[in-house]
Amino acid sequence: MLIDTYGRVATDLRVSLTDKCNLRCTYCMPEEGLQWLAKPDLLTDDEIVRLIGIAVTALGITEVRFTGGEPLLRPGIVGIVERVAALEPRPQMSLTTNGIGLKRTAAALKAAGLDRVNVSLDTLRPDVFKTLTRRDRHKDVIEGLAAAHDAGLTPVKVNTVLMPGLNETEAPDLLAWAVQHEYELRFIEQMPLDAQHGWKREGMVTAGDILTSLRTRFQLTEEAATVRGSAPAERWLVDGGPHRVGVIASVTRPFCSACDRTRLTADGQVRTCLFASEETDLRAALRSDAPDEEIARIWRLAMWGKKAGSGLDDPSFLQPDRPMSAIGG
Repeated sequence: MLIDTYGRVATDLRVSLTDKCNLRCTYCMPEEGLQWLAKPDLLTDDEIVRLIGIAVTALGITEVRFTGGEPLLRPGIVGIVERVAALEPRPQMSLTTNGIGLKRTAAALKAAGLDRVNVSLDTLRPDVFKTLTRRDRHKDVIEGLAAAHDAGLTPVKVNTVLMPGLNETEAPDLLAWAVQHEYELRFIEQMPLDAQHGWKREGMVTAGDILTSLRTRFQLTEEAATVRGSAPAERWLVDGGPHRVGVIASVTRPFCSACDRTRLTADGQVRTCLFASEETDLRAALRSDAPDEEIARIWRLAMWGKKAGSGLDDPSFLQPDRPMSAIGG
């Protein structure tokens, strides 16, 4: 079991498969990209599967989310999914992706055992997409979403970040589109994930702003807190249901007290929080032939030291220096 001093138990593992990405989103990284991790520093496929196996069989992990960077850039991703699906007990598996590679991989990922996907899409307008991501790939994302739905990677969730002066007015249109295509839309408050440290709290589109915009066109009925559980998204029924929309208010309404996550970076470090300033090295233990029991002990100790919160609700919060592309969302 991965328990901390506040009584929280981690059952959800986020695994970054790569720090690389084929987009250059303005709220994530500079236009010229970042200095990628050297290949010897990255975990191998075997090392990833071994660590997930320890987490599932010895530490109580029941859900595994593959992230990046862009996880579909990992050449061995289908094989990794297939091997994790063979674990006993079998964890639930999902993938967070920008969607560009889904058209060619969705069917294979489903066959390998992946359960569902979260796809990032911030706009319905190709020109705005190009401005936000610095790439002309909007059509690829739309086609990737359709491929995921057709492959049965459902519910297909769409993650959207709204930013002033770019896409802040699109919330009602995005929700209407998601309902039409049977996707579950989730708006996420912009967080300080950018390596260039350009995030400004006062310029953020808040959860309150988003809900006000949505209510100009839709009737929203909030789900009970008991339905939400430890999930980060507060959810509302749209026009009485069955469709839902979620809002993840990471900054204005932090949910740290219910956090059930542990994170594994692309280079084998345990992170207790997306915004933690400390990491615990599992790669060194792996490569020094430590037994599974010792690796599990190191992981437990790391999680025992997890802090009460992320610090995002503190106006003086400082962004971490480590590029978020290697940590995973």
